[in-house]
Amino acid sequence: MPRYYEDKPEGGACAGVKEDLGACLLQSACVLQEGKSPRQCLKEGNCRALQYSFFECKRSMSLQVFHQTCEKKFPFIQL
Repeated sequence: MPRYYEDKPEGGACAGVKEDLGACLLQSACVLQEGKSPRQCLKEGNCRALQYSFFECKRSMSLQVFHQTCEKKFPFIQL
């Protein structure tokens, strides 16, 4: 379940999702009971919804930077 922190400083646009993903992995049975690393558990498909949310957040940030760069370099092209 997502957690929101009002007293924490901003750590970037996707920091909350990243922190939730890390917490999900560290609390998963894969890490706690099987003793695997969070990276191994992520590859096995644990916390898949948060992984996808983090990917989409990072992708949206990349697209935003791409569009801003294109607007500066090529103002005559409509994206």
